[in-house]
Amino acid sequence: MGKYMVGIDFGTGGAKACIIDEDADVLAYAFREYPIYTNNLGHSEHDPAKYWPIACEIIGECIKKSGIDSSDIRGVANSSALPSLVMVDNEHNPIDMAYNLLDRRATSQVEWLRQNFDSDFLFSISCNRLEDHPSMVNLMWEKQNRPDIYKKIYKALTIDGYIRLKLTGKATSNFSAGAWWGVAYDVRKNEINGEVMDKIGLDMSIMPDFFSCEEIVGTVTGSASRETGLPEGIPVSAGSVDCNAGWLGGGSTDVGDIQINLGTCGVMGVIHQNPDLIVDSMLNCTYTTDSRSTFAMVAATTTGGQALRYMRDTFSPVEVMVETMIKGLDSYDLLNMEAESIPPGSESLIILPYFSGERTPIWDVDSRGVIFGISLNHSKAHYVRAMMESVAYSLYDNFLIMMQSCSKVNLPIVMNEGGAKSKLWRRIITDVFNVPTVFLKSRIGAPLGDAILAGVSCGVFRDFRIAKEKAVYIERIDPIEENHRLYEDHFKLYRKLYSHLKEDFRELTNLRGRYAR
Repeated sequence: MGKYMVGIDFGTGGAKACIIDEDADVLAYAFREYPIYTNNLGHSEHDPAKYWPIACEIIGECIKKSGIDSSDIRGVANSSALPSLVMVDNEHNPIDMAYNLLDRRATSQVEWLRQNFDSDFLFSISCNRLEDHPSMVNLMWEKQNRPDIYKKIYKALTIDGYIRLKLTGKATSNFSAGAWWGVAYDVRKNEINGEVMDKIGLDMSIMPDFFSCEEIVGTVTGSASRETGLPEGIPVSAGSVDCNAGWLGGGSTDVGDIQINLGTCGVMGVIHQNPDLIVDSMLNCTYTTDSRSTFAMVAATTTGGQALRYMRDTFSPVEVMVETMIKGLDSYDLLNMEAESIPPGSESLIILPYFSGERTPIWDVDSRGVIFGISLNHSKAHYVRAMMESVAYSLYDNFLIMMQSCSKVNLPIVMNEGGAKSKLWRRIITDVFNVPTVFLKSRIGAPLGDAILAGVSCGVFRDFRIAKEKAVYIERIDPIEENHRLYEDHFKLYRKLYSHLKEDFRELTNLRGRYAR
């Protein structure tokens, strides 16, 4: 009987996979970055033709790196960043481009829903706001704007659902993803509301089947086996949303556990078991460890680690060139070194990090990035540090709401994945929040949580406690009171800037629409 599990995660900016053994030790890891295609009309897309070849590459790389006999692999689970949308035809081929979570094109559909439904009624079902542009809103956009494409849809899937389709031949989703389907998905009942679907004009037949995260939804087909190197016939679980997978991989299993991921988005979540604890400024979903009765209150700043990726890709050709010339040197490390030379507060340079609109807690699709207080004294190093501080301010705005709402929050905050590897960024977040933080020693993240989920699903692990047992937290940082006082003053101005500019953002959107080419 096999003793290894595979976890696969597709984020907004790249895909990751890992293999673990029966002790939940990671034997191999692989990563591939892929492009995000955006335009001035709120579109943010991936080329879905890249998904499956990348999945095959990273699975094969992990098998090779681990040195295991692939026939000993016992099970597979996966996750993806949400909301996302991959439309496939009846031959399981993607139709057009895929939506990722940065997409904000469906503004008129959101307005139609507000005008034709009681907002409180929709929120009572979905437990989430329409402004997140969940997958059902994007399907409405497709039907109204590209009816020829909509008619071709056999199934609408998330990215992880598309990978499971390629693995098993079955169109599936999981309860934790339901929140990001939105509108007609009842989060508490874990089912789609047919009456709402009828009124919004979406066909129930194009929806996948929903399962609890740990349920087995199919097995690896012969063709998928040949392409990936996975054994034919091994079970594939229903999977989960990527933030849940990342937190599970970081040891979050108990009520009150809190973690921050600094992937493409900055995402923070607290586990709870109160179905009535649904805060309208937050995201609310079921949690992987028991997706029928356990929940996560989730904060998401749309631009998290993407803020530094933007700085790297747009303004840092020298750092990128040095990375290619000197083995083992990371361009992000060079940006961190530059930012470390700048004092807290970035000498009164403040950035609003709303480069693709903003999610929690302000929910403003029209908002855009702002650099405030520029002087001739400010260098690129100031911008890098101010970018880090801006993400910390956005997350802190959410943290204050979580602390007021949740009866239990277990400190210190665990920092996990992506930009969290930056000690400077962790120091900034610690001082802005004024609470201690720790760093997860093994930052495999979401694919590790997926692999643990696979182990529970196929019976290798008795329960999810193994995740807590394996998590090692290091590099505790305690807040510096003087820094927090400085940051608190800058945070107040950060919030005031948004309130002053809110109407101007909307006017800018109107201008974009009027003169878009």
